[in-house]
Amino acid sequence: MRYVCGHKIPDSDSIVGAVALAYLFNQIGIKSQAVRTGEINDESRFILDKFCLDEPIFKDSFKDQDIYLVDFNNYQEGADDLVDANIVGITDHHKMGGIKTSKPLDVWIRAVGCSNTIIKEMFDFYDIKIPKNIAAAMCCAILSDTVIFKSPTCTKIDTTTCKELAKIANIKEYKKLGLEMFNVKSNIKGVAIDQLIKRDFKSFDMHGKKVGIGQLEVVDITLFDDIKEQLKDGLRQVKEDEGFDTCLLLLTDIIAMGSLILVASDSIDVVQRSWDIKVVDSEFWLDRCLSRKKQIVPYIEQNFKQ
Repeated sequence: MRYVCGHKIPDSDSIVGAVALAYLFNQIGIKSQAVRTGEINDESRFILDKFCLDEPIFKDSFKDQDIYLVDFNNYQEGADDLVDANIVGITDHHKMGGIKTSKPLDVWIRAVGCSNTIIKEMFDFYDIKIPKNIAAAMCCAILSDTVIFKSPTCTKIDTTTCKELAKIANIKEYKKLGLEMFNVKSNIKGVAIDQLIKRDFKSFDMHGKKVGIGQLEVVDITLFDDIKEQLKDGLRQVKEDEGFDTCLLLLTDIIAMGSLILVASDSIDVVQRSWDIKVVDSEFWLDRCLSRKKQIVPYIEQNFKQ
């Protein structure tokens, strides 16, 4: 059995990618199962429910088992025993993360905005027809990861692929669907502070410093007005409890096209130097910042190197 799995705090690209790839591999004769190592978020559940797709089963141990990674390629974001698994392949759109294998593997990595863009290419390569409901979910994953084509990570390949998937799925107003998804993602009422911080949170080793970066994307940043101070306190707690040097939380407004970034750090000078800004009251605004991958990680990582 081949297990297809995304990162341990899965987003829609990770969840849908596992479902789509497991279907593809089964069609070409490789017995496969879509799995997840973390909880499904509201947006991903909306997509699965809307298009009648089964959610990947929960599985957090892969020692001596075949696993295919989707939407990540490092040990930090995988199961605790990923280093002892037999990694047979990777489909991803992030920088290389240090995975080592004893045997050759199947690797599909592209500089695009979404892993599902690459998965569509894989379906085409193997000449496998994509079912309508899977095509619809893949379309949603691209809309999510590229922030409805607004993110600087979005490429022409992403937009073209999304439109092709929408055509397969008979979705005529795909941007309207994207806004519907982001409205679901914007629902933070009643969610615990620690769950919000960890909703889309990634950990990085930046030249010996442990750095955590989370992101919450909404259609109106004023939704955070009543809980912003609680988010700051919660971020400081995560930093202390988990031994981070620096934790950032991006509160991203996809309509205003920018992010209010909350900061808990022992290296404030590094944070300020990274974007030539001043951190005031544990926060700063970064205009037109929508992407953690392209507009946050490279800048702060480079400055930790100095």
